[in-house]
Amino acid sequence: MTNSSQIRPASIKPRYEILDGLRGVAAVLVIWYHFFEGFATSAVDQMMNHGYLAVDFFFVLSGFVIGYAYDDRWKRGMTAGRFMLRRLIRLHPMVILSVILGAIAFIIQGSVQWDGTPVSLHHVIIALVLGLFLIPAFPGVGYEVRGNGEMFPLNGPSWSLFFEYIGSILYAIWLHRLSAKWLRAVVILSGLGLAGCAIGNMSGTWHLGVGWSMADGGFIGGFLRLSFSFSAGLLLSRNFKPRHIPGAFWICTAIISSVMACPYVGGDAPSVLNGIYDSVATLFIFPAVVYIGACGATTDSFSTGVCNFLGALSYPVYIIHYPVMYLFYAWVWGNGLSFGEVWPVCCAIFAGLIVGSWLVLRFYDEPVRRWLSARL
Repeated sequence: MTNSSQIRPASIKPRYEILDGLRGVAAVLVIWYHFFEGFATSAVDQMMNHGYLAVDFFFVLSGFVIGYAYDDRWKRGMTAGRFMLRRLIRLHPMVILSVILGAIAFIIQGSVQWDGTPVSLHHVIIALVLGLFLIPAFPGVGYEVRGNGEMFPLNGPSWSLFFEYIGSILYAIWLHRLSAKWLRAVVILSGLGLAGCAIGNMSGTWHLGVGWSMADGGFIGGFLRLSFSFSAGLLLSRNFKPRHIPGAFWICTAIISSVMACPYVGGDAPSVLNGIYDSVATLFIFPAVVYIGACGATTDSFSTGVCNFLGALSYPVYIIHYPVMYLFYAWVWGNGLSFGEVWPVCCAIFAGLIVGSWLVLRFYDEPVRRWLSARL
């Protein structure tokens, strides 16, 4: 995830406030997707069924914003090392905090896997250290402490930051050098691969919710999700020709919400139709949403305030919410609760996450990034 505003930009450019706001909308939808995940029995019956596609939307946004912010800086002396340092300052303070919170949550749960198998303290420490450096765990190893195959078992969503860093590295050493012709070729080839992943049933249930585990080709699936969406956003930024689109934020919010809330496509059993749906959403709808959002502008104080608020909280709330979800799942599953019984608790947790994310942003993330930017 990449904000279009930086703590210390090298040059002042107009902000895409609507894109910041849309990132926040997607982050909020992810939280509710994860709430509903606690009550799903399969990929087919989950509410907010396509919330996992938020990651693909984040990658398109990142490609667009990074291209907009940095493409013209390479001729002015920007180096790959300096670019990656900026990315580290932007992303990693929250990665560190999220993994620490994940370790605390795991210990509160009793340091056991989901099936009740005890986990030794030294494996928790190994998982913590690897998580701090975004080094993924392989399924079945002792430090894959939750036992369900997550790359980052102390904070599952870190997998998308892992791929975000890969995208940043590829941009720094290769993608920024590509001509429009070759970048277009990357978009087409990776798009074909991504569609093949969805329609070819890499996930086992014809969906694109892959990349969070190293098992069953998960790394390949995650890389395809990154490579298309990031390069498509980058290509869009280079060929962007704005036109005035009134109400862009609300139009895009409605589209994103509808795409992610859509039930599983194809009925009550896994169907290739859902893979087609995911492919269309990722290959066509999300780039179009980013284009529409970039064409719009906030014209009143309410819309501006909403976009600024959502944009500021988008990354903190996304990266720190899952340790709370682990505790929520343990409580729900341990007591056999239904959503109808706990929805007020979900609302309270959601409100707490919003407040907590604001506090983390205000008193940890922004001060740390300012301190690092001033010294590095």
